[in-house]
Amino acid sequence: MFQKAAVQAAEKDMKPEYDIIVVGGGHAGCEAAVAAARLGSRTLMVTMDMTKFANMSCNPAVGGVAKGQIVREIDALGGQMGVITDRTTIQFRMLNRSKGPAMWSPRAQCDKARFSELWRETLENTDNLYIWQDAVTEIVTAAGDEDNGLHKITGIRTALGVEFSAQAVILTVGTFLNGLMHVGRANTEGGRAGDSASYGLTEQLRGFGFESGRMKTGTPARIDGRTVDFCALEPQYGDTNPSKFSFFTDIEPVTKQIPCYLAYTSSEVHDFLRTGFDDSPLFNGTIHGIGPRYCPSIEDKLQTFADKDAHQLFLEPEGATTHEYYLNGFSSSLPWQVQLEALRKVRGFEHVHIFRPGYAIEYDYFPPTQLFHTLETKLIGGLYFAGQINGTTGYEEAAAQGLIAGINAHLRLVEREPFVLRRDEAYIGVLIDDLVTKGVDEPYRMFTSRAEFRILLRQDNADLRLTPRGRDIGLVSDCRHEIYTQKKSLLESLIRFIREYSVSPNEISSYLKSVDSAQITQKRKLYELLLRNEVSLLGLIDAISPLRELISSDAYTSEIIEEAELQIKYKGYIEREKHIAEKLTRLENIRIASDFDYNSLTSLTIEARQKFSRIRPSTIGQASRIPGVSPADINVLLIYFGR
Repeated sequence: MFQKAAVQAAEKDMKPEYDIIVVGGGHAGCEAAVAAARLGSRTLMVTMDMTKFANMSCNPAVGGVAKGQIVREIDALGGQMGVITDRTTIQFRMLNRSKGPAMWSPRAQCDKARFSELWRETLENTDNLYIWQDAVTEIVTAAGDEDNGLHKITGIRTALGVEFSAQAVILTVGTFLNGLMHVGRANTEGGRAGDSASYGLTEQLRGFGFESGRMKTGTPARIDGRTVDFCALEPQYGDTNPSKFSFFTDIEPVTKQIPCYLAYTSSEVHDFLRTGFDDSPLFNGTIHGIGPRYCPSIEDKLQTFADKDAHQLFLEPEGATTHEYYLNGFSSSLPWQVQLEALRKVRGFEHVHIFRPGYAIEYDYFPPTQLFHTLETKLIGGLYFAGQINGTTGYEEAAAQGLIAGINAHLRLVEREPFVLRRDEAYIGVLIDDLVTKGVDEPYRMFTSRAEFRILLRQDNADLRLTPRGRDIGLVSDCRHEIYTQKKSLLESLIRFIREYSVSPNEISSYLKSVDSAQITQKRKLYELLLRNEVSLLGLIDAISPLRELISSDAYTSEIIEEAELQIKYKGYIEREKHIAEKLTRLENIRIASDFDYNSLTSLTIEARQKFSRIRPSTIGQASRIPGVSPADINVLLIYFGR
């Protein structure tokens, strides 16, 4: 009886009409689908393989320089990547601790299989979210509004011949569009090892007037850990006191960590690798796609850094219950025999067995200058692109785009203002603005150097910056908002105490001696004392009993204490960046009509007119960031608009 009722309910719910359809089950697709569904849109995710949600096709890690900041921002907005990472972490490190806090970047090694499993659990238990296993071969459109003449999305068709209708479609197709994999002179069609490619969409979108291109990425051989001499390698351990990504307090940091290992190539390894260059698809003209500058293959390294006798390799575990290891730094598309024999010349790998060789993959992408900041396409209303289809590389960049696309697709349906993050608000804002304003000429990867306001965009304050924004759009739950509110209140209380409390010489004398700091001879504000580089708030706790009493509650986490210290020590720098950001934001408030005729402004340079007409900046601020546009061109716009 129960089974019959369940079947009837499923049949009733399984309708071909949805509000939003997400195509692809990678990192971008997963974030997009969950966000749209949680906001209230009836959402369908279409994926070719339900066993590989958010599959870690490359290295089994999340975060890193600037990428870790993005994951914390995703979490602060109500996304899922940080939570799932924390629950599958097998090693955690805070990178760049020796530098300033703007450079601190969290990174976690994850259990690859468990990561995907947890994503599936999340997707299957999200209300309003439905899943269909199939390949999408075509989007369905109708004539657009009379005012703009654009097409508008109405749905999709699949390889099984099923047509689903929707008011918005988000394409998150990763490396699958006309994917072609290379190992030496052999190549095979596919989106990644073991998965078929996707056909039809690129050709159809070109027919609508979209410009497309070809990119390339790669991955290394996977190592059988049972055949590695770990005693010959240098272990790399996680942090003694590991942190985590999510601001959710019910998730504990990892307790049992698994080490990574350092290995090194040699001149002998390099010489043997070069014997395969004639058969390398990178060098014999087989591959035409543009590869990632900042994640080169080992053969690229030998060409670019020909004077180097050795390169570092990082052996990273793929999980807690597998012998499979990822060899970071040895990405290759050389013949598999060359890869294997070269590896066996690396110290510690003399008897290594590989599960599969490395390979390169070429795939189609669409230059992201064809998008608005919402990630909606300019040519088809209701169609959104997110992830590697936009020319980016990395799980974190993809997930961020998926989250923003999912949010904006829903907001469009309910006729609310779009959700756009500024460059001074988030790394996600920098990422999307770079894509839609500057475009890409190689796979895009986020770095701290891309953010001009990185002191404001630290990993520690992502929740303070973005949780109110996530709450406003409805993605931050009551529980998450309560955690944020409590943290903010405790932080303000602690900073207020530090500003108001006066320290006596006797109270602090022994501590100052222990840190080799100049003594004080009269009462001083605790705030002034903390401005000294060598003085830390954690160190002062033992010396100042009122401070110790204030933070005795378990609610005062180490994260809150550290945040208070950073806000005090770097207050001058933070205020200066805020001031600069506020001045530049004025340009963002000067809107430009989407149909503005730039050719009518003959005072603009020809290059500026061409680029403005192609990219169609929505504000003068965006126009000022387009490569090749001069300050004189911006002044022409400012004069025209009466500013």
